[in-house]
Amino acid sequence: MRFSTTASTLALAVLVAAQDATIQVGKGGLLFTPSSINATVGSVITFDFSGAPGNHTVAQSSFASPCAPLASGFDSGYVFVPNGTTTGFPTWNLTITDTKPIWFYCAQQGPPAHCTSGMVGAINAAGSGNNTFENFQSAAKAAASVVAPSPALSGVGAAATTGPGPLTGSFVGAAVPTGTAPAPSISSGSSTTTSSASTSTTSKAASSASSVAANGLVVFAAVLFGVTLF
Repeated sequence: MRFSTTASTLALAVLVAAQDATIQVGKGGLLFTPSSINATVGSVITFDFSGAPGNHTVAQSSFASPCAPLASGFDSGYVFVPNGTTTGFPTWNLTITDTKPIWFYCAQQGPPAHCTSGMVGAINAAGSGNNTFENFQSAAKAAASVVAPSPALSGVGAAATTGPGPLTGSFVGAAVPTGTAPAPSISSGSSTTTSSASTSTTSKAASSASSVAANGLVVFAAVLFGVTLF
């Protein structure tokens, strides 16, 4: 009986410890698929840039400002996938470090702008009440503009150790975080980091011009390589 109880406890611990998932970026249109998932601390979320043609980002935002970067939030940079690509898509791995909701968007300004077209996603969003994914997406579609972020491996509640890859051959990246970072620190409790929409907007204002310039570089690259941006 004691052995049975111990075995059941271990099995439950394994189940809780790992909820790895893959999110398709831009596959089938301006969307993340699935757009909302749940993940435990320590889970690895793989963003698969499988939309072809595509030119997308994965940038952390907030529920209050869906299409603006969160202060100290993560950002993949622009990942550019040419038309006709069927295999070897670039991927980006984020490790979850907190169970609080994580909101993200595509910062590509198009046209059409991707975030205001509904290309947003969530991890551990509430299933009911005000802060649901559905309400987040509705707010994104109503946003006045899409604010370009700055590339960053680490975010609030999630972190990557490297940028998206592979970015070789026909795959192109711009404003992509470079280098490597140490493995993210996994906390068993809730994060003490808080960010408001006003703080986010203020802290990112200084870098917006350079980020928009990087976005323009991607558009130039797309024209150069003959790929339509979607």
